Amino acid sequence: MLKAPSLTIGIEEEYQIIDPETRQLKSYITQFLDGEHTILRERELKPELIQSMVELGTQVCNNVQEARDELVKMRCLINDLARSKGLAIVASGTHPLSHWQDQEITPFERYMGVLEDMQDLARQLLIFGMHVHIGIEDPEFAIDVMNVSRYMLPHLLALSTSSPFWEGRNTGLKSYRSVIFRRFPRTGIPFTFNSSAAFDEYVQILVDTGSIPDGSKIWWDARPHHLYPTIEFRGCDLCTRVDDAIAIAAILQSLVLKLWKMRMSNTTFRQYPPGLIDENKWRAVRYGIDGKLIDFGRRTELPARQLITELVEFVAEEAEELGCLTEVEHVFNILDHGTSADRQIAVFEETGSVEAVVDMLIEDTLMGCYRDDGSPNA
Repeated sequence: MLKAPSLTIGIEEEYQIIDPETRQLKSYITQFLDGEHTILRERELKPELIQSMVELGTQVCNNVQEARDELVKMRCLINDLARSKGLAIVASGTHPLSHWQDQEITPFERYMGVLEDMQDLARQLLIFGMHVHIGIEDPEFAIDVMNVSRYMLPHLLALSTSSPFWEGRNTGLKSYRSVIFRRFPRTGIPFTFNSSAAFDEYVQILVDTGSIPDGSKIWWDARPHHLYPTIEFRGCDLCTRVDDAIAIAAILQSLVLKLWKMRMSNTTFRQYPPGLIDENKWRAVRYGIDGKLIDFGRRTELPARQLITELVEFVAEEAEELGCLTEVEHVFNILDHGTSADRQIAVFEETGSVEAVVDMLIEDTLMGCYRDDGSPNA
């Protein structure tokens, strides 16, 4: 019998390091580090390929409320560190005005290897994401979740959109980050697999042929993690506001529980080819929550807001069981007031200033993170 999933939660966020005077990205990660990494109050601070990026991950959390507390503490810690250096942090899928050509590469061996392999594709990777891990100890169920959850990934991307600008331009897309990352191999909507053995064989063929060193180079929007007993959801932009990030994490935890119940009752969803799901992903990239998504069962397009509402209703019972229905229902606030991408565009249209967009992002990144006395709100 399959082992019930633990449903633990872990969240990784990739932050921008900003000079608040110029509003440009600041290459500063090596100054933050002790060697190639450092521990910031029990959290490992990780460099990335670009020196103006820093990654932090929560500890393993048992529920959404713990995850929210961790996320708040994490943003407070990295902001306090940045502020001590006269800098700021931003949570957003792209930087509104900095150019990738101006960024310095982190001078560590593993990043030099990525640069050698990917060349200009790596240099252009000036993007920032959020990865959500949900604890699933049984590898067969992890594959099942990957297969089925693919259908909902565009809905969640639409809710997270935070990257409408690229090099000072409004691109007309709500998630330009997705466009940049799609140029890398082994990205996007995953394939389906009949078993964990079939997935392992796929990875092993790539390893044996020198294509990848290990499963960490499978960069799909959802994947079984190569080291941890989790499924990792990687397709979202980095949410600017903590509450938006937590809403998505709560939906994912509730969805995994829902799919576990369905598996135990021998029911599941139809599985559609990646090419069809990619149609919905494109719509999420282009329009975010303001466009239409395709309901492939009904073979019709419907407002994204309607289908996202149906997703919330689909997992509502499980969210209540997990004690995170309030967090899941924050989605309605996003639908009413817009995503980070929508707010960025509104500020730009009102002010005509990309710098004003950066100022808004700095403020929104820390929204709810501090009390009036300046102490962390967690």
